[in-house]
Amino acid sequence: MNATSAAAPGGLRTGLRKECLGFAEVVAQSVANIAPTATPTLLIPLVFASAGNGTWLVYVIATMGLLLVSANINGFARRSASAGSLYSYVHDSTHPKLGALTGWALFLAYLFTAAAVPLAFASYASLLLGASSLAAQMALVCAVTLLSFAMAYKDVRLSTKSLLALESVSVTLIVLLATVVVARHGWNLRGPQFSLDGVTGEGVRLGLVLAVFSYVGFESATALGGEARDPLITIPRSVTASVAAAGIFFVLMSWIEVEGFRASGLALDKTSAPLVSLAETTHAPFFAAPISVGACFAFFACCLASINAGARVLYAMARGGQIHQGLGGAHARNATPHVAVAVTSALALLLPSGLLLAGAAILDAYAYLGTIATFGFLAVYIVVSLAAPFHLKRAGELKGRDVAVAIGSALFMVVPLVGSVYPVPAAPYDRLPYVFAALMAAGGVFLLR
Repeated sequence: MNATSAAAPGGLRTGLRKECLGFAEVVAQSVANIAPTATPTLLIPLVFASAGNGTWLVYVIATMGLLLVSANINGFARRSASAGSLYSYVHDSTHPKLGALTGWALFLAYLFTAAAVPLAFASYASLLLGASSLAAQMALVCAVTLLSFAMAYKDVRLSTKSLLALESVSVTLIVLLATVVVARHGWNLRGPQFSLDGVTGEGVRLGLVLAVFSYVGFESATALGGEARDPLITIPRSVTASVAAAGIFFVLMSWIEVEGFRASGLALDKTSAPLVSLAETTHAPFFAAPISVGACFAFFACCLASINAGARVLYAMARGGQIHQGLGGAHARNATPHVAVAVTSALALLLPSGLLLAGAAILDAYAYLGTIATFGFLAVYIVVSLAAPFHLKRAGELKGRDVAVAIGSALFMVVPLVGSVYPVPAAPYDRLPYVFAALMAAGGVFLLR
């Protein structure tokens, strides 16, 4: 039956719209889920607090590690494509129960990302609007989540094109500011960053834990496997390109931010808005407001991308009989997984709203939800890396280097996973791993019954 035109009883389509997304739209899904703007605006100062002058090196190492993970993902993506993303890869190559748990972990990762980024949006937007009350923050969180829901519900082509436009605007503004900073202060290629002055192995390890957070979601293009044109070519290229492009951007921005703050005499790890501070200290204050607007665009794009990806994981699991079949319906006209989109969006709205109403500070709530999301991504990346050799062996294409890449990427992901729980972090972060474990256990009881 033709999935592009057939409809099931009750107005549900039998599938999503086929071959409607090109390379640019597919790669936009991964790039938006990475949310590259979040790294220079939020994460680089945190990595610097641990790694200091080795911040750029931490991002080089992180990029190499994530390229290993992407190689394992592409071992699947070059041979099969579906809406199920990494869930389908593990389900089809190992055991259905492991696939179900992988799908649940992946859904939690996308859900908590979709729940976290509206808080970052609200934080920047409330500063721009001069309205930081709880009511204003709640209104902004609701607005960005509901708009993301509407676009994901309506048309995947519209939503992915919007992702591309929004991320392009945001990154362009940051690059322009970075160019001004370099023109004013230079690269200083013989300075303390190049010599790694004061950098320790422990600092690099701790910085790596945070740096990996910058890349999570890079694989979300695989969730569009049922809708991409030439998916066995388009999706692997998108996965690799998003990691490589993000990595180059992160390395350069970490170098420029560290150098710009050193020249200004300000402390990078003591600022909550590093790019705004750079704009002011380089006598380019006119960049401050546009960059803040661009950051809002990027966080909205990440919310939309996460809802797109999370809904398609639910859709695939429902079609595979893992969860209620009602989540596996596609809209008769829009050809989107509208039921799964609605459920994902509703949960993504409830989580941040509950934290704000409970009295959590807005950026603290963002950090809590983002940390739980990262546990999901790390767990899935490890499982996919270990499953890749089994998939290649079944296809009769397994080589020694494939095993080495799988082991290397799995071990690389273990570093930030262990680093997130040992040494034991301060409260309430010490409890977040158990929150994720409880969510996985609850899902496991339901899925493996």
